[in-house]
Amino acid sequence: MKRLWAPWRIEYIKKPKEKECLFCRVPKEDNDRENLLLHRGEKAYIILNRYPYNNGHLMIAPYKHVATPLDLDKEEDLEISNLLRLCIKILDDVMKPQGYNIGANIGRAAGAGIEEHYHIHIVPRWFGDTNYMPILADTKVIVEYLYQTYDNLHKSITKALNTG
Repeated sequence: MKRLWAPWRIEYIKKPKEKECLFCRVPKEDNDRENLLLHRGEKAYIILNRYPYNNGHLMIAPYKHVATPLDLDKEEDLEISNLLRLCIKILDDVMKPQGYNIGANIGRAAGAGIEEHYHIHIVPRWFGDTNYMPILADTKVIVEYLYQTYDNLHKSITKALNTG
């Protein structure tokens, strides 16, 4: 059995949990860059993960507070699918990954950190992006400052939306 070690995420696990749902709070606020909110759709939005597994780790969340995709209507489901394609397009443009991990953790048993609000993870991957640092040094190497990644992806998303 292979194991994926992610000890750098302990900061997220140990921090005090917010009283209000993160995925409900963030879109209500008017500070998208500070909150790493990249794009607001009609029914869902794209946000950069503050505790990423890799550079460019994005998430898509519906505005509706639901725990499972079974509770989404067809329009919400369609927009999330379209936003997923947009995420891949901008990540390809800016970061040029060699692959992706895309998925949702539904329920605590499946590893959901925020189990009450459905969201999808889009994690860009490169050959060699898992190395000895997390195992030997308890350190994950994130090679770019989060706000620089945000700015680069935001510029690409604006370009993609304006050119169709």
